[in-house]
Amino acid sequence: MKQFRNMLYPYVVWLFIMVLVPMLMILLYAFTTAGNEVTTFRFTLDNFSRFLTDTVFLDVLKRSLLIAVVTTVVCVLLGYPIAYTIAKGPERSGFFWIMLITLPTWINMLVRTYAWVGILQDDGLVNRFLGMLGIGSFHMLYTTFAVVLGMVYNFIPFMILQIHSSLAKMDKSLLEAASDLGATPMQSFLKVTLPLSLPGVLSGITLVFLPAVSSFFIPKLLAISSFVIPKLLGGGQYVLVGNVIETQFLTSGDWNFGSAISLIMAVIIMLSMWLTRKVDTDPAANGKGA
Repeated sequence: MKQFRNMLYPYVVWLFIMVLVPMLMILLYAFTTAGNEVTTFRFTLDNFSRFLTDTVFLDVLKRSLLIAVVTTVVCVLLGYPIAYTIAKGPERSGFFWIMLITLPTWINMLVRTYAWVGILQDDGLVNRFLGMLGIGSFHMLYTTFAVVLGMVYNFIPFMILQIHSSLAKMDKSLLEAASDLGATPMQSFLKVTLPLSLPGVLSGITLVFLPAVSSFFIPKLLAISSFVIPKLLGGGQYVLVGNVIETQFLTSGDWNFGSAISLIMAVIIMLSMWLTRKVDTDPAANGKGA
């Protein structure tokens, strides 16, 4: 036992250096500002008040949360039927479809998102196909639709896998018992399948909402961004919280303000995780108390 404990020390040191130290630095920068000749740092809450009182930054936060919520809802609405169909089908074909769903995740997310630029642009594949049908072309790139589409495409595999995992582990005898008691297929789904799959749904919501609310390169590529690849995308600007944080660190050099925004987002993410965990463990919320 002591040998195994000694083997853990390198991992503890690595976690301390790679995880705890950066978090402590963000915490330090968030509550400080540039000092003077006497002190290097000066304690302040101005970084937080600047973000929470500026309507521009608040609008960015609202837009980020709205897009994350819309992305999560779309992933649930699309992911649950797909996962349910795969789980209800034969095991061999289910393995094939799961492999097909996870296959795109083996490719770098940035490369996958770049592909949508060519698909959605004015002379891209979608508009060419619509032109062949005589419908006409639509401006889809650099819009909210493009951002949500890119996020759904990148994050929906996580939703499908989590829901499928819950459905695959479900005891099929419960459905048989419900049928023997006279329940219709819809009643069996609402009373048995849906409550038992709720943990997978909540896990999928967590895995989709958290990266969606803090994503920055998808809006860069699928929405107009004036500070990344201007020749490729051009035009105006579409900014989410992730873009603001990146700009503060890499462009403006204001690490204090960027750290404060990161800390605010960390609090929002932890609150969302706490909420989903509370719903998952609440019998009245997941139907176990029925």
